[in-house]
Formats: sequence, structure tokens, C-alpha cells
Amino acid sequence: MPGLTAEQVGNARAVVAAGAATGLSLRDQAIGVMTAMGESSLRVLDRGDAAGPDSRGLFQQRDNGAWGTYAERMDPTASATSFFRALARVGGRDAMAPTLVAHAVQRNADPQHYAKYWDQAVAVVARLTGATRAQVAAS
Repeated sequence: MPGLTAEQVGNARAVVAAGAATGLSLRDQAIGVMTAMGESSLRVLDRGDAAGPDSRGLFQQRDNGAWGTYAERMDPTASATSFFRALARVGGRDAMAPTLVAHAVQRNADPQHYAKYWDQAVAVVARLTGATRAQVAAS
């Protein structure tokens, strides 16, 4: 996929598979990919930042017990599954902007942080699943 390394594509594939295994829509899967793009550029990071020095993995999940063990936060499938379990509890998410759904799960300081990744995430999910971009964005 243009602009992504093999590592990033593999991690996106793991996110999409975890979303599908959780029974979530293509749109929800794209929200997962978008969030991982915004948090880690689709890389499994073994470091946090000033806001979350204990954050790790694709989704920069905190070491607060809510996201699993260190090993789970560092595993693309396990961390994506944790993300999607939290996403599934966001009521009314189909009527919300994707960035606001991600924000409801991640609680980023900027609710619009993820918006700039949406189009690329939709394209990635479409490419990985064989769906059209319209099907991914609308499902």
C-alpha cells in the first residue's frame, strides 16, 4: 500500500482482523486503523509520551489495568481487541464523527486529533477487505 511499510500493513491487517473477529462493522474497523495511525503511525511502540509515559503499543494504551498486560498491549491483535471491546460500548457511535468515536475510547486531549487519518484508514480497510471506500465509510 502506498505510503505504508510492510510492518504498518501487517499491523493494519491485525487491527482489521480483530475488528472483524469482534463482529464490528467495516466503519468500526476503519476507526480502529485511524486510531492506531494517530497514536503510533501503525507501529508497536515500546514508549509513551509526556501525557502517557506508561503508554505502549499500537494504541498507546496505558498501564492502568484497563488495557491488559504489557505483553497484551504490545501485541497488535490483543491491543486491537481491547480497543474494539471499548469501542463497542460507545453508544450512538454510528451517528458520530469517526474522530469523536476514537476520542470516546482513547480520551485524547484533542477530540479532532484522529480526523486527518480517516481517509487513509478507509482506503487501507477497503484494500485489505476488498470493500469499496463507500462501503467502509458507511457501514
